[in-house]
Amino acid sequence: MASRFAQELRGHGDEQLRNELESAHEELFTLRFQAATRQLADVSKVRKTRRQVARLRTLLHEHELGLGDAGDAVEPAAIEAPAEDEE
Repeated sequence: MASRFAQELRGHGDEQLRNELESAHEELFTLRFQAATRQLADVSKVRKTRRQVARLRTLLHEHELGLGDAGDAVEPAAIEAPAEDEE
């Protein structure tokens, strides 16, 4: 099940996703800096922002692959087992 955040972003274009990704990276940098200097009160924000970055990168990769808007899974190629020799 896709998160509400991912569902909202699926309709966005590549440029808008890249802008979101850039701002998420900047936010992550700021949060890491605040955590290192012990100024961050809610350390769970770092984890949430990392996941947001991962979702954005996944959506951009889906766009590159040309996957459908519904997040259609790519069907793996049919792999045939080698024929067994009957002796």
